Amino acid sequence: MPDFILNLVSVIIGLGSGMVVSGAVFAFITVVGIVPRFAQKTATHSHCRTYETAITLGGIFGTVASFSQFRLPLGAVVLAALALAAGVFFGSLAMSLAEVLDVFPILSRRGRVQRGIFFFVMAIAFGKLAGSLLYFLLPGFYDAGSM
Repeated sequence: MPDFILNLVSVIIGLGSGMVVSGAVFAFITVVGIVPRFAQKTATHSHCRTYETAITLGGIFGTVASFSQFRLPLGAVVLAALALAAGVFFGSLAMSLAEVLDVFPILSRRGRVQRGIFFFVMAIAFGKLAGSLLYFLLPGFYDAGSM
């Protein structure tokens, strides 16, 4: 009986922790204002609820996919499109956070950079892209055995 109770307590703690973390992630996305910003930039304000639902379902699907062993028979093209969509989302989230924190205006004032902010932002984006490609495509770049 003690093993059952220990397992039950572990499940309750795990579920509670997961709910707290997911609530914090969705609160962060809400505070950053990524959904209204996308709707504003694309002039699709009537689809805000659809965007929010898609983000929520994507989070749920990602969680289930992380803990299960099922495989979807998707081709390389579909997987590349999904990876591109995820990259665009996380890049947009990072840029929205930077915009909320007013990083680039502060950088331009303190660094006395008046022109070229676009190139600075693109350099950051391409640097992240290059790092991700090295990490995922170069064999031996990440050694899981060292952890």
